[in-house]
Amino acid sequence: MPTFANIFLLWRGALLSRSKPLFSLLRYQKCVYSRTSRRFFMSILAPHRSHIPAVPSTEAAAWAGVGAGWRQLSGSYHQLGFSFEWHDFTTATPLDWARSFHPDSVEICLNLAGSGEVSLGDRRAAYGPWIAGFYRQGRAPLAAQRNANQHHQFITVELAPAFLQGMLNSFVDDLHPLIQAIVRGSGGDSGVSDPESMNLRQRELVASLRQPPVLASAQALWFQAKAAELVGELFFQPQNAQELFCHRQQRVARDRIDSVIAILRRDLSQTPPLEQIAREVGCSPFYLSRTFSKETGRTIPQYLRQLRLEKASKLLKTGNYNVTEAAIEVGYSSLSHFSQAFHQAFGCCPGLYPTRTPSQRVGRTH
Repeated sequence: MPTFANIFLLWRGALLSRSKPLFSLLRYQKCVYSRTSRRFFMSILAPHRSHIPAVPSTEAAAWAGVGAGWRQLSGSYHQLGFSFEWHDFTTATPLDWARSFHPDSVEICLNLAGSGEVSLGDRRAAYGPWIAGFYRQGRAPLAAQRNANQHHQFITVELAPAFLQGMLNSFVDDLHPLIQAIVRGSGGDSGVSDPESMNLRQRELVASLRQPPVLASAQALWFQAKAAELVGELFFQPQNAQELFCHRQQRVARDRIDSVIAILRRDLSQTPPLEQIAREVGCSPFYLSRTFSKETGRTIPQYLRQLRLEKASKLLKTGNYNVTEAAIEVGYSSLSHFSQAFHQAFGCCPGLYPTRTPSQRVGRTH
């Protein structure tokens, strides 16, 4: 199964280092990629210009009832072949979601809150909190509904056939059957994938989509890289038993990490010891520590500190907590230790955080 977590960094590095051969750059970064991964990377690095026909859409009309609860984050389905859109609304009646689907498009749904479903005949894909999946609106109309009296938050990524064909033409045999048909241009059948729980990496990706970490002038390129990353995450499938086994093992590890983070968030002021966390997630403390560091790039204490400081910053922003109260609320018993850690993470002391300058708004926690 290809590894795509560093695609954007490699892409940017290659663009900024045109004098270096591509695979010298890969060796320099000490990254080992499968043949499929390298071909995929080369395809997104190479510019592809495809004519994407403008298709009349009823999308705006479909979301008219939610007002400002629907907005585009970046892209253009008709001009660029991809579009990221944010949805945040509450509806008193069930909402017909399918009216927004572009004809012959593939759409990824990254669901944060609220429940809904997409269906084709007897095949139904349910979307609950932190669930991701995709579907194709082909010849047969899909049915889709958002449940009433719920707060819905989700991101959709609309992908045009020409965009996918230009990116994935060299990877047909490695793709999900629904995507294979689009890339091959064989048939226009509708279809629905099996949704899956988002892992930690995907959740962090979703968070970054709402607040891109680049300048406005670079956001179109950044979002295109995120579209490629999501394609790599969701549209490829294991090709043999060994790869399937490894993929399942990775999913087990990621699910375990998600459980650990949920335990840490449960009470930031009084987190349980490592031994108790390990018992709750069903593994040894040593294995848990090693797996957590491998998956997140941080130790459990480092990740806990990040969670505490993030919550403290939110409390200070409300204006309802002073520095001492915020520190105690997130589990710091020493005000000096809290101030030192906060300054390292956010570039200013906690007392000045709500009024910090733009140059201080770059977090440095790693």
